[in-house]
Amino acid sequence: MKLFDWMHRETPQLSTLQQQRRARLSNAPLLDETPLRQQRIVVLDLETSGLNLQRDQLLAIGAVVIEEGAIDFSQQFEATLHRADHQASASTLIHGIAPSAIAAGIAPAEALLDFMEFLGDSPLLAFHAAFDQHMLARALKESLGIRLRHPFLDVAEMAPLLLPDVEFRRAGLDDWLGHFNLQASERHNASADALATAELALILFSKARQQGIDNLAYLERRLQSWRRRRQVPIL
Repeated sequence: MKLFDWMHRETPQLSTLQQQRRARLSNAPLLDETPLRQQRIVVLDLETSGLNLQRDQLLAIGAVVIEEGAIDFSQQFEATLHRADHQASASTLIHGIAPSAIAAGIAPAEALLDFMEFLGDSPLLAFHAAFDQHMLARALKESLGIRLRHPFLDVAEMAPLLLPDVEFRRAGLDDWLGHFNLQASERHNASADALATAELALILFSKARQQGIDNLAYLERRLQSWRRRRQVPIL
């Protein structure tokens, strides 16, 4: 049984071909003990019409793949979604996606099917992953009637876990990129941010291996422990 919950009552109208593609989507993976150097990971970044998790829309998806311990530039994904009712807003100044580009974008169901086929059975990685996870999950439910089950790991959590001596106040992606002298070719562009996040992740994976963490399952357990420690009040 596929690890998607089919939302029959809320499923949008899809063509027969789209329904067939949806039915063939890969099972969501379980994090296991595959060595980091052998793990395929999809690094994701989204651009949205704003930061409201319930009202704002997914506008663009950018993704790159880490495989065999390196970024595989032959595996990249980029899509701008069509939104008929989209209007320019303050967010346009940040992500730079013109209303004309969104009007000419790919139908959401098609773009999301393309992405899920690209994703396959790989886990996902993002910076401040909770936001991307929520927005992607909402878009999948609304456009395809499926629930996202793929695990997400958060680079914004991995960095302080693996580098506890580096002190940032509310560190963002730019802070960590600067710490390692990395540069994004174009900030707030989904593909460029995904690539920058992947470069940062590779450095962190190297730090993880030095600390005896060599697979995503163990890394996630360490992250869970780190989260619990942060919730304990200091007396």
